[in-house]
Amino acid sequence: MAEKGKIHSLESCGTVDGPGIRFVVFFQGCPLRCLYCHNPDTWDAKGGKEMSINEVMAEILKYKSYMKFSKGGVTLTGGEPLMQPDFTLDLLKECRKHGIHTALDTSGYLFNEKTRQILAYVDLVLLDIKHYDASRYKDLTGVRLEPTLQFMEYISSRNIPTWIRYVLVPGLTDQAESIDGLSRYLSGFGNIERIEILPYHKLGNFKWQELGIDNPLEGTDEPTADELKEAVELFEKHNANVVTDLSS
Repeated sequence: MAEKGKIHSLESCGTVDGPGIRFVVFFQGCPLRCLYCHNPDTWDAKGGKEMSINEVMAEILKYKSYMKFSKGGVTLTGGEPLMQPDFTLDLLKECRKHGIHTALDTSGYLFNEKTRQILAYVDLVLLDIKHYDASRYKDLTGVRLEPTLQFMEYISSRNIPTWIRYVLVPGLTDQAESIDGLSRYLSGFGNIERIEILPYHKLGNFKWQELGIDNPLEGTDEPTADELKEAVELFEKHNANVVTDLSS
């Protein structure tokens, strides 16, 4: 069993990262540098607090009754849980021993044999696809799109229930042709239970300032209701299970 993991924080009663009431474990460290990131304080893999599997499970089990009553569970997010594969795998195994539903919130960028082992213990994948245009994806995240698409193909082949997440940022991820292309692509997978369109928000902007990092989206506005509606309609052209603040 992995000795220690780097944990950024714990949230006991999350309601937006999977079904029901969820205990959310925020992992420290991320290989992406998304321009709209609202948790840049999770980037540095050297940060966070060291915790053992037993310490994290002790906190999780305090809320098991809430999770059971609401048909919730545990969500691993970050940062990027797949940056700490051994700890992630062992934590998922422990959750399964206790009959706790698990969700993995990931960019899908770190796709390898260890990731395949981890996915065998995941009940739900929350897959963040940042953009469908490969060049713009690289500009937005600093990494390649291809591994994420390979990840998507794999979880489909394993029929792992999946929620797709897409953050709508005016001028950055709102190009109609790219959204339509992603919508068509996603319509070919039978394991996708829902597509969440998440409007960009400025709630994490203060973290960039606190960390002394220039925020490239400092002057970017949040999408209007009409802009959000247009994006939803583009996704709905090819998919029936689209949700956002306007329809969830």
